[in-house]
Amino acid sequence: MTAPTPTAIGLSSDPRTTERTVLPNGLSIVSETMRHVRSVSLGIWVKSGSRREEAQDNGITHFIEHMVFKGTERRTAEEIARSVDAIGGNLDAFTSKETVCFSAKVLDEHLPVALDVLADLVRRPLFRDEDIEREQGVILQEIKMDEDNPDYLVHEIFTQNFWKDHPLGRPILGTKDTIRGLTQKRLFEYYQACFSPENLVVAAAGNLEHEQLVQLTSRLFEDLKPRPNGHVETTPKSHARIVLRNKKQLEQVQLFFGMPAYPIAHDRRYALSVLNMLLGGGMSSRLFQAIRERQGLAYSVFSDLNPYRDTGMFCIYAGTSIQTVPQVVRSVLGELKSLKETPVSAEELRRAKDGLKGSLMLGLESTGARMSNLARQEIYFDRRVSLDEMLNHIEEVTGEEIQEIARDCFVGEKIGLTALGNLNGLKLTRADLEL
Repeated sequence: MTAPTPTAIGLSSDPRTTERTVLPNGLSIVSETMRHVRSVSLGIWVKSGSRREEAQDNGITHFIEHMVFKGTERRTAEEIARSVDAIGGNLDAFTSKETVCFSAKVLDEHLPVALDVLADLVRRPLFRDEDIEREQGVILQEIKMDEDNPDYLVHEIFTQNFWKDHPLGRPILGTKDTIRGLTQKRLFEYYQACFSPENLVVAAAGNLEHEQLVQLTSRLFEDLKPRPNGHVETTPKSHARIVLRNKKQLEQVQLFFGMPAYPIAHDRRYALSVLNMLLGGGMSSRLFQAIRERQGLAYSVFSDLNPYRDTGMFCIYAGTSIQTVPQVVRSVLGELKSLKETPVSAEELRRAKDGLKGSLMLGLESTGARMSNLARQEIYFDRRVSLDEMLNHIEEVTGEEIQEIARDCFVGEKIGLTALGNLNGLKLTRADLEL
């Protein structure tokens, strides 16, 4: 088969180039050539994550991610592991709310082997009954492990209440009941609906030729037929709940604030990222300086963004003692109010922009980060966004725009809060979250 002519897109004036090809069956191939390295990071991405699941299937996407490593029509579990270990490479996978990724990092000469292994995982899993039963036990232990992690647990409790009755609010791992209920028949049905070619992206970055990647991918995937799945995603509604969860064995109270924010491709995403950096993105941020440095109320305090296709969440975390919870809550809300009411100084805005740009550039130095960036751009933007373009957008952010976003997002009645720990009668009400 003759591969379609790829479209090449340059990244500024540097020697790296990105190219994209879409096969006739709908599978996308994106790559970035990096001549100064001798490795290649390769990923097969599925454009469906846990938010696609029905309630009774919660956790099935992550379960399938585990199961493909248990054996395929061509390789045993041991042969899968050995095939990449034998060439000094790394094999990995993860499941998120909106994507699944199976990845490998190898020397450039071993790209064909790595792609063959990943394609085997994605295309020919066996889902044997005995493996399903064994992996159910593994996942149940993973759920217990995460429940013992207070940082994870407070985020999970908050998310389930913030996106209540929507797949985005359900745990990626699933629940004990849903995991126990998974069957081979259901795994195959769900797998076939999600792992269709138009739902797949092959991404690679490193010392490679795009044409070779296209030829290898075509040979491995050209016979895969498109399959309409009929799935329709619904946009969730946020719920500004105050949840107090007692866990007596914890020494600290974990506080998690969250409020609605913009989707991942929103026009104001760069300004929102600058705002996040300024508020809680580093050691010089307002939250860190006010709560840790000046008051000594917390060891860990930060803000973060959780953007999705059609919605988003701005969140703030702090861990503190039960006695200082009210003071931390007041301090967090005070910083939010200040951003709404007082213009950001030119010096602070400059510092936040430089911090964000530095973090972005340093984060894109590895082949793995470049590969992931390419795939996410393909999934969410359907085009290449060069580093220069991102840096220019960050530079264009104004203090007025930061203030407008703060007024838009930091609304008292839309703020949710979860407190987890040995609460000892702690009370928090909506009045405590007024701005």
